[in-house]
Amino acid sequence: QVQLVESGGGLVQAGGSLTLSCAASGRTFSGYGMGWFRQAPGKEREFVATINWSGSSTYYADSVKGRFTISRDNAKNTVYLQMNSLKPEDTAVYYCAADPQRRIWPTREYEYSYWGQGTQVTVSS
Repeated sequence: QVQLVESGGGLVQAGGSLTLSCAASGRTFSGYGMGWFRQAPGKEREFVATINWSGSSTYYADSVKGRFTISRDNAKNTVYLQMNSLKPEDTAVYYCAADPQRRIWPTREYEYSYWGQGTQVTVSS
């Protein structure tokens, strides 16, 4: 069982940066693939980025590629999402999720077994 808690959301102007953190409980964190998703008002939740268990492999949605960076620190049981050059369309609730199956680049919600409660990111124009 893994519990995930996101933090770091807030209000930022377009062009600005934010770093989200996701702290995980449980000794098996280092064995899980991790992902970030987001849900904008009135829209379905969508995939943002994923990182494998060791941190050696990452994959991004086209909409954030080149602007967002996912990383992890297994010693701290934490995964990060560095967001640069933020746009108003990045406004959403951001969720982190854990995949215990070590899939290669999981991008679908059903591939993740554990979810955090979400953190709000608002980008003003």
